[in-house]
Amino acid sequence: MIDIKSHAGIAVLTLMHGNANALDIELCEALAARFMELRGSDAKAVVVTGQGKIFSAGVDLKRLSEGGADYIRKFLPVLHKLYDTVFYHPKPVVAAINGHAIAGGCVLACCADRRIMAREGGRIGVTESLVGVPFPALAFEILRFAVPPRHLPEFTLSGATYATDVALQRGWIDEIAEPGELIEDAIAVAQELALLSPAAFAQTKMRIRQAVAERMAQSGKATDKAVTAIWTAPETLNHIRDYVARTLKKN
Repeated sequence: MIDIKSHAGIAVLTLMHGNANALDIELCEALAARFMELRGSDAKAVVVTGQGKIFSAGVDLKRLSEGGADYIRKFLPVLHKLYDTVFYHPKPVVAAINGHAIAGGCVLACCADRRIMAREGGRIGVTESLVGVPFPALAFEILRFAVPPRHLPEFTLSGATYATDVALQRGWIDEIAEPGELIEDAIAVAQELALLSPAAFAQTKMRIRQAVAERMAQSGKATDKAVTAIWTAPETLNHIRDYVARTLKKN
């Protein structure tokens, strides 16, 4: 499910979950657990990437539509824990986006301190509006944190995805790497960040993310209560099933 290798003190985590690294309960729990283990390890920084042509296609909508409201109520807190664990990880985190990073997979990439994408490797963006679901509170705050404010309404409402050159221009990613050099470049960036004082880096990182923590403390629970109600509504589940039938199954 997750391959872990060490390169000169940098932990490289490769998602290897099905064909699309879709986020389900098992993958979310496993990845969050790996990040918690890395807090106390000798690893100086973390690189997260995917296998093949997909970084992560986001939430496993087929599993979600089949599981219905009961599955959703179990899944959303696990997804929150994953994002919380990666976003607030005290060590440097670099997303090496090898291919498509869509919806929840895009949010996962946005949890990182730096995002590097393989040239013409895929598309990146959030498609929640097309699926018919609102963003969980932390997912939205991570997007608000990661992308230029002027593009946030377009990104979150349009459901558009972007090729690498446009993604760099619009602020989805920080850098483009040649496909064969992606991991090498990501490790180099992680090593550069790891040269900083670990304590100073962790403290500064937490301060940079402080506004997210404050907004979550203020309204996160209320937002997620409303979000869960919408996700589990019969009309939403019908919309998700229709989306799966129209897009995923034909592919």
